Amino acid sequence: MFVILVYDVGVKRVGKVLKTARRYLTWVQNSVLEGDISETNFKKLKAELLMTIVPGEDSLIFYTFRTKNYSKREEYGLKKGGEDIFL
Repeated sequence: MFVILVYDVGVKRVGKVLKTARRYLTWVQNSVLEGDISETNFKKLKAELLMTIVPGEDSLIFYTFRTKNYSKREEYGLKKGGEDIFL
């Protein structure tokens, strides 16, 4: 499946959420990751992130697609993330 993750979390948890999510997905922009992921790894990712966030303060949004074939992505301006940019 193809997943887009968008998150908005407290400053103290941003690093941990990003580090966890990058083990499964590709960072593409501030607070946005995407990538192909198995159902099993998707469940693991959600479980790890749900243990990290504070539900009353933070939010996670997962957009899931069966395949990337029916999606379209257009990029303009500065490229912030991706596999060819290293921190």
